[in-house]
Amino acid sequence: MVAQSHPLLAILLWALGFKALSSAVRARGLAPPLTDPTRAWRWINLHVSLLHSALSGPWALLCVYNAPEMLTEIFTFQSSFSYSLVCFSTGYFIQDVADIILNGQSRASWEFLLHHLLVISTFLYIVLTHRYVAGAAIGLFVEVNNIFLHARLLLKLANAQGSLLYHYNKYINVFTYIVFRLSPQFYLTWFMMKSLGVLPHAGFINLTLNSVNIMILVYFYRLIRADFFSKPKHCLQNGNNNTKFVDD
Repeated sequence: MVAQSHPLLAILLWALGFKALSSAVRARGLAPPLTDPTRAWRWINLHVSLLHSALSGPWALLCVYNAPEMLTEIFTFQSSFSYSLVCFSTGYFIQDVADIILNGQSRASWEFLLHHLLVISTFLYIVLTHRYVAGAAIGLFVEVNNIFLHARLLLKLANAQGSLLYHYNKYINVFTYIVFRLSPQFYLTWFMMKSLGVLPHAGFINLTLNSVNIMILVYFYRLIRADFFSKPKHCLQNGNNNTKFVDD
C-alpha cells in the first residue's frame, strides 16, 4: 500500500488533493454574497475543513470499531487502515497551514497554526516510526465534533445565527465536543501520563497532548460563552471580528 511503503509521498498527495479541492470550491463560487475577501476565504477554507472532518471522523470511529484493541494497544497497534488515516489527516493539516499562511491569515489565526504544527509534528513522528498509530486514530475522533463546529461557523458566515438549524446545531456541537473531543483527549493524556518512562518518547507525546488540552478547554469556554451567554447581536457580519480567523 502506498501509504505504508511511501508515507511522505502519500501525505504530499493528500495535501495536493486538498489544495485542488480548495481551488475547485473557489472556482465554482460556492459561497453566499461575501464582498469581504477575508470572509470569502474563510468560507472556502471551512468547506475544505468540513469535508476533511466528514471523512476522517467516521474513518477514525470505524478504525476502532473494527479493532477495539486499539483502545489499549495505543503504542503497538498496527493496521494499514488506521495508518492511512493518519497520512490522510497529516496531508490535510499541512495543506491548511499553507493555506492560512499564503492567504495572509497567520496573525489572525496563530492559535490554529500552533495547533496544526503540534499535530503535524506528532503525526509525522507516528508516520515515520509506526508507533502510536492507534493513539493518533483515537485523537482523530475530534473530527466528529469538527463537523458540527465547522457547520456552526459556516452558518455564522451566512448570518444564520437565528435559524432553527443553528439552534439545534449548537446543542449537538456541545455534546460532540464533550464526547468526541474532550473525552478521547483526556483518555490519551491519562494513558500517556501513566506510560512516562515506559514507552519511547512518551514525554514528547505528553507535551503535545497537554498543550492541546489547554487549547481545547479555552475553546470550550469560548464556545459556551458565545452560544449560550452572549447577546444575539454578536455575529460575524457585524464586522467586529473581521481580522479573526474563527470568531467565538
